[in-house]
Amino acid sequence: MKTVHFVILAIPFLLNICSKSDTPAPPPTPVVTDASIAFSVNVDPGAGNILGVVGTSQAIIAKISSVVPTAGVTISVVVTKDADNSNVFSSNTSSTTADNTITITGLSSGALCTALVTVTSKSTLTNTKAVSFKLAAK
Repeated sequence: MKTVHFVILAIPFLLNICSKSDTPAPPPTPVVTDASIAFSVNVDPGAGNILGVVGTSQAIIAKISSVVPTAGVTISVVVTKDADNSNVFSSNTSSTTADNTITITGLSSGALCTALVTVTSKSTLTNTKAVSFKLAAK
């Protein structure tokens, strides 16, 4: 009989211990993802073609066609000589706009070069796209 009374008295305590707390769980933190970077360069002559530059500089426009991330992007332009891989020009520009003009300088007459334009999201460093093209000053 004592065992029955003990069990009857223990049940409310056990139920109280197993009950859920009244504090609700915090809502999950939303994850903001950037749209995949998409852009083009206005002077890209296409694969296998060479852009002929008059003079020692060339203005290019990196036009971002995807939604620009709210934190912005970094636009990197690196131009190297094909003959010896020496660096002719480099630039890193921060932007929050779709159209970005960058002037490549330091080109030498007759030197074939490769320009690499890379656009990277500032909030998601793996969200990046690169375009390369050949150019030579006349």
